[in-house]
Amino acid sequence: MLFSETTRLHYLNAMGITVWQPRFVTPSFTTLFTEPILGESVASENLISDSWEQLHTDVTQCQACTLCTTRTQTVFGEGSRHAKWLFIGEAPGQHEDEQGRPFVGEAGQLLNEMLRAMQLTRDEIFIANILKCRPPNNRDPHIEEIRQCRDYLRRQMALIQPKIIIAVGRIAAQALLETTETIGKMRGKVHHVENTPLIAIYHPAYLLRSPIEKRKAWQDLQFALYAFKTLEN
Repeated sequence: MLFSETTRLHYLNAMGITVWQPRFVTPSFTTLFTEPILGESVASENLISDSWEQLHTDVTQCQACTLCTTRTQTVFGEGSRHAKWLFIGEAPGQHEDEQGRPFVGEAGQLLNEMLRAMQLTRDEIFIANILKCRPPNNRDPHIEEIRQCRDYLRRQMALIQPKIIIAVGRIAAQALLETTETIGKMRGKVHHVENTPLIAIYHPAYLLRSPIEKRKAWQDLQFALYAFKTLEN
């Protein structure tokens, strides 16, 4: 989906960025890749026969951890089942739990503006979370909850086969890359998860609390666009 320069600037203004002034020189793309974090592809033989309908049913009926006792409903994820871009957050919040949709509310609105600045729409990508249920009081996910829920995300990845993954926020990036590094150290690099390139960006909720970081966020989006175009070529 293409936008005029005026429209693009409008969305950048909505993000709190008034001009597009890259402050970094993009290095050679091939020098940015790290070694794959997980060796085996998600398209393994035991996932090939999976289906969206079965996966959705499994998520809806899941009782693998105690979050099933406190959720209003599961948040499966939404978007194109053939998306080239897969955005992954950490867990549903209160609004997501109530509506059954990922990234709604104020943080979701900012994510929408970020996508539009990239000339993308929610219909063109797929958005999911590490956890499919809301942790009580919006606390950070526990390690065991991530382990219990990870297979659902792996199955989504196997069905979608995205070209690139965007880890939205520190917790999502740490869970996907199995690391304790800060988001500051993870951003600006191309990592791999299950043989798919992954880029970590700041979470919209963090940007709402720290608007001074929005320029860095736009640099991250530029970097993601560059990485994607390189993959496409």
